[in-house]
Amino acid sequence: MVETPFAVQSHIEIPPSTTLMDLIDQRVAAHGNDVVYRYADYSRAVDGEYRELTWSEFQQRVYAVAARIQQVAAPGDRVAVLCPHGLDYVVAFFAAVAAGTISVPLFTPDEPGHTDRLHAVLGDSTPTVILTTVTAAAGVRDFYGRRPGVTRPRIIAVDAVPDSLESRWQRPDSTADSIAYLQYTSGSTRTPAGVEITHRAVATNLLQLCDALGLDADCRGVSWLPLFHDMGLLCVILPIMCGRYLSLLSPSAFIRRPYRWIKELAATADSGGIFSAAPNFAFEYTATRGRPPAGATPDLSKVIGLINGSEPVTVPAMRKFTEAFAPFGLPDNAIKPCYGMAEATVFVSATQAEVAAQVVHVDRDRLNAGRMVRVAAEREDAVAQVSCGHLARDQWAVIADPDTGRERPDGTVGEIWLYGDNLGIGYWNRPHETVKTFRNRLVHRLVRDSHADGVATDAQWLRTGDFGAYFGGQLYVTGRVKDLVIIDGRNHYPQDLECTAQEASTALRPGYVAAFSAPDPQDGSDRLVIVAERAAGIGKLDPDLVTSLVRGALSSRHGVSVRDLLLVPAGTIPRTSSGKIARRACRAAYLDGTLVRMSHHV
Repeated sequence: MVETPFAVQSHIEIPPSTTLMDLIDQRVAAHGNDVVYRYADYSRAVDGEYRELTWSEFQQRVYAVAARIQQVAAPGDRVAVLCPHGLDYVVAFFAAVAAGTISVPLFTPDEPGHTDRLHAVLGDSTPTVILTTVTAAAGVRDFYGRRPGVTRPRIIAVDAVPDSLESRWQRPDSTADSIAYLQYTSGSTRTPAGVEITHRAVATNLLQLCDALGLDADCRGVSWLPLFHDMGLLCVILPIMCGRYLSLLSPSAFIRRPYRWIKELAATADSGGIFSAAPNFAFEYTATRGRPPAGATPDLSKVIGLINGSEPVTVPAMRKFTEAFAPFGLPDNAIKPCYGMAEATVFVSATQAEVAAQVVHVDRDRLNAGRMVRVAAEREDAVAQVSCGHLARDQWAVIADPDTGRERPDGTVGEIWLYGDNLGIGYWNRPHETVKTFRNRLVHRLVRDSHADGVATDAQWLRTGDFGAYFGGQLYVTGRVKDLVIIDGRNHYPQDLECTAQEASTALRPGYVAAFSAPDPQDGSDRLVIVAERAAGIGKLDPDLVTSLVRGALSSRHGVSVRDLLLVPAGTIPRTSSGKIARRACRAAYLDGTLVRMSHHV
């Protein structure tokens, strides 16, 4: 199915000498004149201006820029990519790898809302070279001019590097176990950390993704995800392993007109299956604002997989998207809920090809107590849980007691621990955190049906920080360990509380509600706090009514009282680079008083 010599029917094995450059060379030899990347630029034309790179052109540009990097950097140096979204970004990322340096995919300093993240990552990775473009170079220089005491790295505009430099490129002494790039975490629970991703890890993960979704040599990809985000980056790397080509558009182009995503997904007569990826909010957003204009009839019948990941998957979002685009041929099994994380390169599990997403309803109180017990969907205490499918080939995952390291039986919630060649090897320059996260051992395995079968007893496991359970043979992710809300000794998942609050009043902006606990100023005990952005277009607001509705819903459904409800302006609640609600950052802002309140205390 996958056009590569490294996919074995029962096992994935990457030869020790294989690097991403070898995979590029193989594709060029077989498909040199075929298009590999196609970028739709909507910055100057409403219908987009298209630029393309063939495999031969792509290889020439990558190796030319890599040669320029080699003139000013040593093997193992970090090279940060601060390019605008587009083909120059793709070339820059691969060029840093091809130079034998360590690529650090980032973004330009004018990316709104991410200045602090950029400062943190550049300070952590200490790049010696910055790759940008001619038009963005001035902004990069100005950004470093505002960082007193910091030595400015060499700045190279990739679009100014001549093709003729390709002849000066020297193949580095990289191996499958060399670090190819640093994938910085989204920062949803802590300061971003750079996951060290090797050539072996990314090649393994590419094969796992192809195998799980049924991608073959004739498929085509579409992506508007940020190129510095782990899923967006894996989509960009995927063509070196399988598929025909990847169509790209920018995140801002999608947000302004989500129908552009649908248009790119529309099948053409000469294409095979089509795949894409997006966070959960994008499906509901597109169903609401991205429907085809009058007279348009996009053909979505060849969409074989839309990865839904990077934030909790919700049933309403999947239903609305499927119903909106079913009249245009979208298969009812197109949306594929997945689970992944930067520490695993990206991909861990997915709903299998040709299988519809599975949803079960479980008892809320028992789930909060650590057990998944199926109940009827219409029950008041029923909580919908969306399956993240089956593990990728050669990916192992156990549900462990986070305190003891003992494996827990199916149906029991615990921390998800991972093992496999797709995992990163640690965090850049953080030895203590690396040991804590990547170097864990199971102290007890279940005798029967252990999900650690086939793994050495002394193997080192990755702690994900996510709660989950196996149920009915599939993996369910129930929430982040550090986000769990504990009130009066009872556990509550924040996304469950947020959903109830959101449903209680149309005055709350959907998807922009944060639930967390904070100490009561009277007795220091933890109490529930809800921060919610005000919905647009609701007219005059009665904050007392909103407060009453939310308090009543949370008391009735969850048995908890709300200590404080804050209605805040749109855009107030902090989010991670991948779009998730940053609850810990929101809690910190609440405690230090920096949130702007639109209503009084509860």
